Amino acid sequence: MDPAAPSDPAAPAVPDSPLADAVLARLTELYAPAADPERAEGAAAYMKHIAPFLGIPTPERRALSKVVLAGTGRPDERDCTAIALRCWELPEREYQYFAVDYLRRYVASCSSGFLPVLHHLVTTTPWWDTVDLLAAHVAGPLVSAVPSLARAMDRWIDDENLWAARTALLHQLRYKDATDTDRLFGYCLRRADHPDFFIRKAIGWALREYAKTDPTAVRDFVEGARGRLSPLSVREALKNL
Repeated sequence: MDPAAPSDPAAPAVPDSPLADAVLARLTELYAPAADPERAEGAAAYMKHIAPFLGIPTPERRALSKVVLAGTGRPDERDCTAIALRCWELPEREYQYFAVDYLRRYVASCSSGFLPVLHHLVTTTPWWDTVDLLAAHVAGPLVSAVPSLARAMDRWIDDENLWAARTALLHQLRYKDATDTDRLFGYCLRRADHPDFFIRKAIGWALREYAKTDPTAVRDFVEGARGRLSPLSVREALKNL
C-alpha cells in the first residue's frame, strides 16, 4: 500500500461554520500574496514533494496567522472541524500547517467526536511534518481528556495506513509520568516487524522520550525485546541512555 494513500473511504463532511468562512477568507487573502516561488520549490523538494508550497517561512507564516485570527473568538468543535477540513482541501502545505497550529491551540474545544476527522487528517496527504504534531498535540490531549479513546488508539496501531499507526505510537509523547507503559511497550512490539522507516523510527522516538521519565523501564524493555525490535528502533530508543 502507498503510505501516502488515505485509508478513509471518504472525507468527513465539512460542517457549516460562519467562523470557518471568515477565517478561510482571511487566510487565503493574506497567505497567497506572501508566496515566494523560489522558497516554495525548495520547501517542496525538502518534503519529498508531498504537496506544493507557497514558500512562506514559518515566522512570517505565524505572524500572518495572528492577523488572520485577530478578534475571531474561541471555536467549538464544529468550527475546528470545518477549518481543518477546508485547509486540507487547499493544495499548498502552509494551509495545512495553519490548521495544525489551530487545532493545537484549540484542542480543548474538541471531543471524542473529532477522532474520525483526525484520522482523515493524518491519513490524507500525510508526512511527518503534520502527522507528528497532530499525534502529540491533538491525539494525545484528546485521549488524555477522554481515556476511553485509548481504545481507538488500540485500533489505529494496527491500521493499514502507517501514518495512523505512527500517530498511535506517538500520541503519548508528552505524557511523561502519565504514560500508559503497557500500551507504549505493547504498541512497540505489535509493530516491531513493520518494514517502514517511519514506523521503526517512531518506535525508537516514543521509547527515547519515555526514557527521560523512566530510563530503567525503557532499558529493560529494549534489552528484553532486542530480538524483535529493528536496529533503528533500538538505536533511537537508547540514544540518550
